[in-house]
Amino acid sequence: EETPSTATLLGEVMNACGVPKGVYNVVHGFGPNSAGEFLTTNQGVNAITFTGETRTGAAIMKAAADGGRPVSLEMGGKNPAIVFADADLDVAIEATLRSCFSNCGQVCLGTERVYVERPIFERFVAEMKKQVEGWKIGLPEDADTKLGPVISKEHQAKVLSYYQLAVAEGATVVTGGGVPDMGAGFAEGAWVQPTIWTGLPETATVVTEEIFGPCCHISPFDSEEEVLGKVNANRYGLATAIFTQDIARANRLAHQIEVGLCWINAWFLRDLRTPFGGSKQSGIGREGGVHSLEFYTELRNVMVKF
Repeated sequence: EETPSTATLLGEVMNACGVPKGVYNVVHGFGPNSAGEFLTTNQGVNAITFTGETRTGAAIMKAAADGGRPVSLEMGGKNPAIVFADADLDVAIEATLRSCFSNCGQVCLGTERVYVERPIFERFVAEMKKQVEGWKIGLPEDADTKLGPVISKEHQAKVLSYYQLAVAEGATVVTGGGVPDMGAGFAEGAWVQPTIWTGLPETATVVTEEIFGPCCHISPFDSEEEVLGKVNANRYGLATAIFTQDIARANRLAHQIEVGLCWINAWFLRDLRTPFGGSKQSGIGREGGVHSLEFYTELRNVMVKF
């Protein structure tokens, strides 16, 4: 309900490109006791695919159980990035900045946990701080704007509550942590500062819970085994990014990290024919290419005897 324009635009595109009326329908509304709940509980709906937070996905799965209807869920995440000392630092910094702060952190595949091998930890943190503090925060329409507002005042309050909690739990605020001074003309906007923390244990709230804002916690690590344990010790499993010039190590980790998507020396590369989706509490099922076709159709076995 916070982003109705994108669905409306897609509906207009469907009409413009000749999709028959009634094949694609846009129904705006809210979730509980509204359009969302009606659609998911109505037995005329044969299957449900959903993108959103894990709590809502769980509610939809319960509703779909009535009637035994299939679901495909792309839910929350607390995505990690791993940067080894042998990584191309420029590539790792550029990709991590995008993954942590693109769209003001409101990206399901965004990074909120960054693990950096100790020999380059201080340098990595300093460079992230330097670049973020040089960004312009302002209107998304302006070409030189790096960061706009979050989606709503309600979400702003949620993100800021995590910022406060990070400090209360002992975080070192490397940069950000509050609301930027936007001047009188934009003071009422849903602005939050891009924020970087260090110094928290793996049990800290902002290290374990999805925030969906422009922020990340950066931790040092000393061994492959150590960082693998930290990365997997989370209830989510959507995506990860690994930065190293040791491709054997990268592939080894990619097979052990409990996620549906893994990038090596990159972030957000995607071929739409490949499977997209998460593991654990990040989702059920896969989208993309043949995987989408399989969800939206039923396999049928027809046997003929002559």
